[in-house]
Amino acid sequence: MRQIFLLILLFIVGQWIVKALRRHDAQSAQRTGAHGANGAGAAQGGARASNGQAPQLAEPMIRCVECGVHAPKSDSVSVAGQTFCCTAHAQRHGARPSGRDAR
Repeated sequence: MRQIFLLILLFIVGQWIVKALRRHDAQSAQRTGAHGANGAGAAQGGARASNGQAPQLAEPMIRCVECGVHAPKSDSVSVAGQTFCCTAHAQRHGARPSGRDAR
């Protein structure tokens, strides 16, 4: 009976230690800004922090006015305040009659 009680006690203490270590890792990762956007494990954030690299953020996506496809902002074309996925769509949209010209 004494052995079962000791095993239960060791299990509880072990769980408490694991939770304390995880909490400490999460707090240190949060202080350094190395935690993932989705709350992923501290292993990824810790690896980035130890390499000295800042975490890379995802590139913003834009929606093409012509076809509606989402494309990376670096690949997009902006014309007159509107964004397009390629130059062909920008030209096609510019050539289309609009407003008063559409009569």
